[in-house]
Amino acid sequence: MKDKVKYILEAPIKSLHKIIDKDCDITGLIIEEEADKKILKRLLPNIKRPVMLRCTGDDAKDKVLLPQFIELLDRESIIAYANENTYKIILPFVIKGNHKLVIRTPIDINLAKEMNILASDLGLAMDKIIIDTDIGGLGYGFEYGYSIMEKIKLEGINDKYLNMPLISFAAEETAKTKEARDEKLGIFLEIASASAVKAAGADYIVLTKPEAVKTMREFE
Repeated sequence: MKDKVKYILEAPIKSLHKIIDKDCDITGLIIEEEADKKILKRLLPNIKRPVMLRCTGDDAKDKVLLPQFIELLDRESIIAYANENTYKIILPFVIKGNHKLVIRTPIDINLAKEMNILASDLGLAMDKIIIDTDIGGLGYGFEYGYSIMEKIKLEGINDKYLNMPLISFAAEETAKTKEARDEKLGIFLEIASASAVKAAGADYIVLTKPEAVKTMREFE
C-alpha cells in the first residue's frame, strides 16, 4: 500500500504564528535573511512537528545562508533546496546533520537523474534525496510537468537513481497568479494544484493555506 502523501504547511519564519498550530505533517519555514537565525533559535523548541527549512531561491544568498541555518537545527529535517549551482556547498552540511535534501532541477527526467547521481557520488545517501522537478505549471503548461512526475515514478521502479520521493511546491505556482490575490480563490487554486500533483505521484505537497491542507485530508 502506498504511503499517504505528507502535507507541508509553509510560511516565512516571521509569519510562523499563522500556521504553527494548524494541521499538517511537516512545518515549513522560509528563511529570508541572516537575522532570521534568532527567530529560528527561539521558535524551534516550540515546533513539535518535523521541519522543512527553505531558503530564498537566490543561489548566491542560499550558498551563504542555508549552511548557517542548517547548523541550528535540533532534529532531522528536510532542507529545500539544492540545485546544480548550490549543491556542492550545501550538501556537506546536510550530510553532517543527517538531513534529507530536496534537489531541484528543471522539468527534465535526465537532469533529475544526473543531479541524484552527483549528490550520491559526494556521499549523500539515496534515501536522503527528495526530487523536485520544479513543475513550472504556468510556464510550460501543467500537463508537461505532470507527465514528467509520472515518468519519474515509472522509471524509478527499475532505476535506483530515480527511485526517490517526489515533492511538489504546488502553491508556489498558484501564488504567482493575479487570481490568487483573492483569498477564497487562492485556496481553491491551491487545492486544484495539490490534487493534480497528488494524482501525478507527489509524496510531499507544500501548501501555504491551512484550509487547503484540511480539504486535501478529506480527499484521502
